[in-house]
Amino acid sequence: MPNTTHKHHRFPSSAATAVLERVLRVFAYYLIPLGIGLFSVVALLFWHNQYQISEPEALPLRVVVQAEGAAPTPAEALARLASAPTVASHDSKLSTRPFWFSFAPMSASVEQDVIEFPSRHALSVRCWDATNLRPIGEASRSHASGAISAVKAGFAVRMERLPAQMLCSGTFAGPARVSVVQWPSEQFALSVEQFHRKSGLLDGGMIVLALFVLLTALINRQPLYVLFAGWLILNLRVAALSAGWDIQWLGQTVPADWLLLSRSMTLTLYGIATLTLYQHLLRGSLKGLRYAVTMRAMQWLCLPIVAAAVLLPYHVYLPIVWTICALCLAIMMTGLAKVVIESRNRVATWFAASFALTIVATLVEIVAAALGTREVTGVINSVTAALASSLLAALAVAEQMRAETEKREEAQRKLEQAYEAMPVGLFTLDMRGQFLSANPALRKMLGAAGIEAGRMAWRHFFSERVWMELHEQVHGRSDAELEIANSDGSRRFLVSATLARGRIEGVLQDITEKYKATEQLRFMANNDPLTKVYNRRGIEKMIELAATSLAAGKPMALAYLDLDRFKLINDLFGHSAGDEVLKQVCERMAMMLAGGQQIGRVGGDEFVIVMPDTAIPLASLICRGIVERIGATPYRVGEKAFHVRGSIGLIEVSAGMPMKDVVSTADRACREAKDASDGLVVYERNAAAFHEREAELNLVAKLQGAGATDGLFVEMQPIMSLKHPQDSLNFEVLLRMRGLDGRVMPAGPLIGAAEKSGQAGVIDRWVLTTTLGWIADNIQRLPNTRFVCMNLSGASLNDERFVADTLEILARYVHVASRLCMEITESVALHDLDNTRRFIDQVRNFGVKVALDDFGAGYTSFSYLKELPADVLKIDGNFIVNINAHPANVAIVEAIVSLAVNLGMKTIAEWAEDAATVQTLAEIGVDYVQGWAVSRSQPPERMLAAASSASFIQDPQLLEMLPNLGKGAALDLRGIMKLH
Repeated sequence: MPNTTHKHHRFPSSAATAVLERVLRVFAYYLIPLGIGLFSVVALLFWHNQYQISEPEALPLRVVVQAEGAAPTPAEALARLASAPTVASHDSKLSTRPFWFSFAPMSASVEQDVIEFPSRHALSVRCWDATNLRPIGEASRSHASGAISAVKAGFAVRMERLPAQMLCSGTFAGPARVSVVQWPSEQFALSVEQFHRKSGLLDGGMIVLALFVLLTALINRQPLYVLFAGWLILNLRVAALSAGWDIQWLGQTVPADWLLLSRSMTLTLYGIATLTLYQHLLRGSLKGLRYAVTMRAMQWLCLPIVAAAVLLPYHVYLPIVWTICALCLAIMMTGLAKVVIESRNRVATWFAASFALTIVATLVEIVAAALGTREVTGVINSVTAALASSLLAALAVAEQMRAETEKREEAQRKLEQAYEAMPVGLFTLDMRGQFLSANPALRKMLGAAGIEAGRMAWRHFFSERVWMELHEQVHGRSDAELEIANSDGSRRFLVSATLARGRIEGVLQDITEKYKATEQLRFMANNDPLTKVYNRRGIEKMIELAATSLAAGKPMALAYLDLDRFKLINDLFGHSAGDEVLKQVCERMAMMLAGGQQIGRVGGDEFVIVMPDTAIPLASLICRGIVERIGATPYRVGEKAFHVRGSIGLIEVSAGMPMKDVVSTADRACREAKDASDGLVVYERNAAAFHEREAELNLVAKLQGAGATDGLFVEMQPIMSLKHPQDSLNFEVLLRMRGLDGRVMPAGPLIGAAEKSGQAGVIDRWVLTTTLGWIADNIQRLPNTRFVCMNLSGASLNDERFVADTLEILARYVHVASRLCMEITESVALHDLDNTRRFIDQVRNFGVKVALDDFGAGYTSFSYLKELPADVLKIDGNFIVNINAHPANVAIVEAIVSLAVNLGMKTIAEWAEDAATVQTLAEIGVDYVQGWAVSRSQPPERMLAAASSASFIQDPQLLEMLPNLGKGAALDLRGIMKLH
């Protein structure tokens, strides 16, 4: 077999291909357009014009204007024309009355010559043979008959043989020129063909250009180009109006009824479009020329001109629009000139040239129409101006497009630079999650230097769940934002994305450090920095969260733990040792708890343990184990070992219990646990403590309502003088409360609830008002009453509003205020010495006496007494009860009495239970005694029936002792007038 070889086709090298492409570009971009231009110039200058026609022969004519009134007959009109001068043409000067004219055709023997009436403003023509007045024909814009027809912009007469003389009548609208020309038939047909060719070229060229601009506007969404496209069409119609081509549009004849209105609207809309285009193109340049008011006035003129175009006759409308257009064009040209001179704006330069041509052509036609001089319109007219101004305006728009394109390109470059330099990650994804674009910051964040469009997906860096969530959010809302983690969870990101044009556009920010800082702040906000367990805020949230399970019927327990005498560790060995012990305590507690049970540190050595879904028996076992584990083995800190014991109050939480009440009740149980042998006290559901707490809350609610003092009343316990027992009737006011069932209840819980809730002033204010009111009402029946004691709550003493109210009440009862003795507890008085001294001074100004109650029960020094201007020391009852069985109490009371005498104060001993105690107190020198030995509390009405406090004594031994009380006792003259 013959050997066959495979020939491989070798393509040219890339260098040769590049040279070929460069050559083709030179041909396409430069040589072909240049060749077309040269070809066109040669054709225009040197080649034969197939539409070359000779000028028609202008015929002289006689013209008369029809007078007002009845129209003359042809014979009458011909008679009038006989005396009229012969003229080449006649201008109507906007007259709308019919014209009669006669003329003699040339070479009447020549067949097929054509007579033309070329005025574009002619509306109708009728002609007769002047030799015999036989009608030749008539025509208007809507119909024709006889030998006359509408041709080109006017009318023409075509006959086999023209008469020797013709008579015609015509009506005109606008600045018409009445003239007659005669054509050879062949030349006239050629002129008609040329007329339609030129109008077709103008229509087609301008419409194609306008459509191109309009399509450009729609594609680029630029309203400027829409405006320019409309302006080009209107410019075309203005040129057609000047050339007489406006009788048709797109080859269709404009109805005669529409013709004049279309001319008026064309001029009006052209002016509005020109003004709008002018302002749009030069908006920025005109701002600094102070033309705002003038431009606004020109804008407001547009609406009246539109109305005038529709409503006014054409011959009336034209002078108005000429005047307004001339004025506006002058103003606009002035603005253009300033812009060109001052800013050298190329858009303004081209636009100024376009306007200049339009203005010159318009002014020429206006002057020619007004003066009847039509010679210059053959050179400069609206047709040439429209074509040239359209070209120049197109150059202005092109320059504007070029400037806008350069701005867009510059903005695009800046946007690309910003996109590349942006410190946050920018990306675009398709709907499958494939990357379409990614800036360098995103690549760096994701650790992928080369993210290729369409080849790498979101799922390469994040989980499928993250993609599904992002996809769902961008479809469900306009702007999606979510916090995500990468696949291995090492980094955290914030992604913001939106759905745009079928793509997901987004921003990715690395928030890893911020996330860590936020988590640290969140931990610090909810956790104790030392022990790492929850702090008070965190445990409150935990309690609220756990309480939601109660509604589902699940159990819940809460424990309150307090470390006994933990303060000694801090005081003796320093806080660092105490801190280490607390850490170890929390570790031991945590070992006893299940997963859902949490510890919270709510004080220095106090903890709350929340046990959701835990029944009270199990919780009791856990707490007992915690107590044992805490105290079983010592805590080692360095070389030292510490023994710590804990007490726990455990409660079973019921649904609906306020959390603050839960913690408060657990705290109460914890305080009880300190006295328990095993360090644990459990309050199960419906325990008495819960009912007590509920009752206390009801009392607090009552105190905060309108009927806070409903059910309160007072009783009075006599205070007997040991010096003169039969001479005085003194007593202490005691608060009592009656329940809803009418039973008398102890007032202690009410007072305690009032002090805890800050409502103590409500009760004290009522007692003060009631007491002073009762004294004032019965002052005449209390001749032996020297003082009436009443207790003041410590909370009231520190309430500025109560102090102010007290002074106001004392001022109201100033005539009996001297009978009042206010008792202030010693511990409260010394808590704020300055405030107490100020209050004592204020009430003593009204004559009120002051007693220090429960004196000796506190831990204060006697040296404070010299700072307090008190009148009475009321000795604490704990020293009085069974005083004879405790010699130490006798010595203490004796010391108090001696101190009071030296300070000029009187003494009252309370809780005196028997005659022997009264005897001892009298021997010691106590001034007054109060207790069951004298009397229990009595209703106020019984005070009014008694002569003295001794009147209430029932004890036979004390009655027998009564006459001897006070005898032999030394009179203390220093204080005798204090209370007597």
